[in-house]
Amino acid sequence: MALLSSSLDSWNVFSRVNYWNIRPHRVKSSPFCVTMCSVEKSKRVWIWTENQQVMTAAVERGWNTFVFMSQNHQLAKDWSTIALIDPLFVKEGEVFDGMEKRVASICQVATPQELQKLQPSDEQADNIVIDLLDWQVIPAENIVAAFQGSKKTVFAISRTPSEAQIFLEALEQGLGGVVLKVEDDEAVLELKEYFDRRNEVSNLLSLTKATVTRVNVIGMGDRVCVDLCSLMRPGEGLLVGSFARGLFLVHSECLESNYIASRPFRINAGPVHSYVLVPGGKTCYLSELKSGKEVIVVDQKGQQRTAIVGRVKIESRPLILVEAKGSDHQTHYSIILQNAETVALIAPFQENGGKKTTIPVTSLKMGDEVLLRVQGGARHTGIEIREFIVEN
Repeated sequence: MALLSSSLDSWNVFSRVNYWNIRPHRVKSSPFCVTMCSVEKSKRVWIWTENQQVMTAAVERGWNTFVFMSQNHQLAKDWSTIALIDPLFVKEGEVFDGMEKRVASICQVATPQELQKLQPSDEQADNIVIDLLDWQVIPAENIVAAFQGSKKTVFAISRTPSEAQIFLEALEQGLGGVVLKVEDDEAVLELKEYFDRRNEVSNLLSLTKATVTRVNVIGMGDRVCVDLCSLMRPGEGLLVGSFARGLFLVHSECLESNYIASRPFRINAGPVHSYVLVPGGKTCYLSELKSGKEVIVVDQKGQQRTAIVGRVKIESRPLILVEAKGSDHQTHYSIILQNAETVALIAPFQENGGKKTTIPVTSLKMGDEVLLRVQGGARHTGIEIREFIVEN
C-alpha cells in the first residue's frame, strides 16, 4: 500500500483577513498550522486540480499546497508565476516536492479487507493520504478510529465539499486534513464557507468579569506598542497580563480621540515583561514579539482570530498599575499599562448597550468591571504546565 506525507502549508482558519481582496501573485504561504479551535488538531487542505480558476480561488482563501501529476511540472511552473504555491507531484503512487524529495504516498482502499489492513506502523510516513475508491461514511470513521492516538496525520482525497466535511468531522475528531480533488471553483468556495460556519461556533474564548481593586501610578518603564497587519474593530484587543493566570483584554487604538488620530492597527499593550496570548493556547512576553509573529485578537464576546504582527515599538513611558479580583473574590490579577488616555481596558458586554465598551486607564476606579481571561498560571516557554507556582 502507498502512503502520504505532509507539506508545510496549511490554512489559518482563525484568520479574518479578506482573502477576496488579495491579488493571487501577492499571496504568501505560511509554514504554520493553526487549530480550528483551541482543543482541536490542525486541519490541512491541499488542492488537486488542473483548473486555474480553482487555483486562484484556493490561493485567495489561504490554501497554497497543490497536487499535480508528474507530467504537469510545466503547469506548476506557470502557476508559480501567478501565486506563491507549494507544488507536490504524484509519480507511481508516491508524492514528491519540487526538489524530488519524497513527501508522501497515496494509499488506495477499495475493499473492506484493504481497509482493515490499514493500521499505523513505523514503516509508514508521518502523514498518510487515503483514496477511498468506494467512498462511504463508515470507512472514514474506521480510519479515524484506527489512527487515534498515533502520531500519524491522515488525509483523505475528497471529490466534493460534503465528502471533505464528513472526513473532517468523522467521530468528532476527524481526519487531519483533506485533499480536495476538483475542477470547479465553487467547491473551493463551499469548503471555505464550511470552515467559516464552524469557526463561528467553535472559535470562542471564555472571558470572565473582574472587579478593579486598585489603580496606582508607578513611574517609568519600557512599554510595547504592537502594530498589526490587520485592522481592528471597536471591542477588539489583545489579552495581556503581568501573570499568565489572568490576562486582561486591552483595547486597540481604533476609537476616535481628541488626543490622537485613530490607529485601528495598534494596541498599546503594556511593558516588556507582560504576557500576551498567542496561537495554540500559548503565551509569550511582549518583548518577544516581532514582525511576522502571530497573536490572538479577541473581542468583547470572546470571538477570537489570529493576526500578524507588522511592527513592534518599545519606548520609555509613564506606567500605571491596575489590580482586580476575580469572580471568586479571592484571586487577584494585575496588569501594568502606559498611563495615557488612549490606553483602555474592555468592559463586559451588555446586551442593552447601557455600558461603555472601553474604560481608559486614566478613568479607571475601584469597582469598575473589566474583562479577564482566566487560565493556568504555571508556564514553561509559554506552554501551560502542571506545577506548583506562586507569583506576586
